[in-house]
Amino acid sequence: MLVGVASAAVALGVGEIVAGLLGATSAIAAVGAFVIAHQPSWGKDLMVSLFGTNDKLALEIGVFIGGLLVGAILGLIGRIDRRISILGFVVLGVLGFGLMLQDPLEDLTSAAVTAASAVGAGVAMFQWLSSMLVPVVATALVVATAGVSRADRPISAVAPVRMPRRSFIAIAGMFVAVGAVLSVIGRFIGAAVPATPGTGPVAVPPAKESIGPPPSGAEFDIPGITPIVVANEDFYQIDTRLGAPRIDQTTWSLRVHGMVNQEVTLSYDQLLAMPLVERYVTIACVSNEVGGHLVGNAKWTGVNLNSVLAMAGIQDGATQVVGRAYDGWTSGFPTQHLSGAGKDAMIVVQMNGEPLPARHGFPARVIVPGLYGYVSATKWVTELELTTLDAFDAYWINLGWSKLGPILTQSRIDTPRPGEGVSNGQVQIGGVAWAPTRGISKVEINVDDAGTWRECQISSPLSDYAWVQWQTTIGLSPGRHSVKVRATDGTGTLQDSRVTPPAPDGARGYHMVTFNTT
Repeated sequence: MLVGVASAAVALGVGEIVAGLLGATSAIAAVGAFVIAHQPSWGKDLMVSLFGTNDKLALEIGVFIGGLLVGAILGLIGRIDRRISILGFVVLGVLGFGLMLQDPLEDLTSAAVTAASAVGAGVAMFQWLSSMLVPVVATALVVATAGVSRADRPISAVAPVRMPRRSFIAIAGMFVAVGAVLSVIGRFIGAAVPATPGTGPVAVPPAKESIGPPPSGAEFDIPGITPIVVANEDFYQIDTRLGAPRIDQTTWSLRVHGMVNQEVTLSYDQLLAMPLVERYVTIACVSNEVGGHLVGNAKWTGVNLNSVLAMAGIQDGATQVVGRAYDGWTSGFPTQHLSGAGKDAMIVVQMNGEPLPARHGFPARVIVPGLYGYVSATKWVTELELTTLDAFDAYWINLGWSKLGPILTQSRIDTPRPGEGVSNGQVQIGGVAWAPTRGISKVEINVDDAGTWRECQISSPLSDYAWVQWQTTIGLSPGRHSVKVRATDGTGTLQDSRVTPPAPDGARGYHMVTFNTT
């Protein structure tokens, strides 16, 4: 069994290294993509609630462990016949090869080399470790005592010579660790490969409608509070990909079709030639728990979505815009939203003044103010289809989530942290609040379930699309205290106090933090 585990670990590790060097899809990524595509309706919510933005890492580790368990089974089968186990490795390699080819960007040669390398390494390791388990007769002594009765031969001449058990376990365990390390290195190499191999840096022209950095008063200088503009590397990431695809912008295109007067296809250069605009927009994941961090604000640069759709001409009766990613993932939202609160929706090419990072949708993605990402924010977008709301259900709708996904009014306490000890006297409390397209007009806190709510200071809003920071300072005596927060949006509507889970249309309730003063 240990032979099988070590062999599977080495196979997976070598496969990851080769895939990373070739920029190909690895077996772990391919199996992970299969799991994501076939997960039950509650799968995403469970993974995100347990692991947050580390959900993909957890899945990758789970796939690796699953591979080791399969190796253990093949090892046990090898006690009967090693040829069956070796055949098992080959069959698994063929299955992995097939799953790799499910990625639209994967090519036949890279997938074949990756799969063959993994199988070859696994089989070689299995053969070598298995040979250590076979008793070896002291051949020289047997020859030297030829003709001597077995009973009269020295014990060393007839007894099998085996590797000590502890030594074998140590060697096999070492190769399990080697396989794990190779897997980590391979994933790192794959993530480090540029999104645009061989094409050079991306030059995005200046925006026609530009906005400067956050003005004075838009951000508080409070330790522990979330920045008003979240850096690209710190921005949350939720999607159905285990790794960022490497899409070449020179071959990428955006197709607009469906219920339109004329189909339009734009290359990356043609998209950049259109007037670019900049907007501060807060986006959020529908899986975000109350007080969660699956929300962020950034400066997005791109082409107004309405202007692109106008080039094609939307036909009467088209009530839904469907976005398709390069791998077939879909979102969908009402066209009516684009004539109202979402009029500044964009096809984005830059994030915080830099070309879109690969993990955030390079070369282009959709940003629609006011709607959760699962119905609007298509990364790696390649198609926009005009259809009706009744004619098509997007990816997450088929898994039980609401077809309409307006972002709810929410607020969060960033400081103090839950369970944190703070000095008594004047305690500074702060956080963020958001209601994209409606804005925030007021934030209040309640201390120790008192009957009154205390209004807080809010930062100068960047726009109605962006969140605000809030803060206040209160005097508290030593002991245990709790604080909860609520926000009122720009229409005067108070944040919903009802407690609901994220599914099917977003979590509700007031965020509360308990801490100690000394």
